Amino acid sequence: MLEDITMQAKQAATELLEAAQLKAGDIFVVGCSSSEMMGQHIGKGSSLAAAQAAFDGIYPVLQARGIYLAAQCCEHLNRALIIEEEAAEAYGYDPVNVCPWEHAGGSFATTAFARFVRPVAVEHIRAKAGIDIGCTLIGMHLQEVAVPVRLSIRQIGQAPIICARTRPRFIGGERARYRSEMR
Repeated sequence: MLEDITMQAKQAATELLEAAQLKAGDIFVVGCSSSEMMGQHIGKGSSLAAAQAAFDGIYPVLQARGIYLAAQCCEHLNRALIIEEEAAEAYGYDPVNVCPWEHAGGSFATTAFARFVRPVAVEHIRAKAGIDIGCTLIGMHLQEVAVPVRLSIRQIGQAPIICARTRPRFIGGERARYRSEMR
């Protein structure tokens, strides 16, 4: 099952990146319930192995494109995010002092904290795209105009996934003209 999670996570990240057309330096947020991936209720069966499997599918895809991963913590850490210190500095995000662990922050954020080169926690970001694995509510960390993206897969492990990309707001009225690439 863990190999399936890795393959499904990689496929989801690859498809979403294609749809979102992110550039190097952009931020991609992942909220992930390892409990849900393993078929349990969110927060009731945390699995470091499942989180590591999802991370192994997603992170290399992002790294290959120079895109930063933001790993959302669970509600016990107020949905703070684990990102590379380099990303926090580039975007002007102030680090906060907390280290996630399996039962406060969640297994996916704990995995990111262990695997990043220089991890920090921040309270807020504005990501350009993201994957919500298991109904973890990532919307608060996306830019304002989020657009749902449907992928060829609908779950990772046993967890439902919801994906989104963002776009600039359309302003003006009937006389306004828009750049076509801003879908």
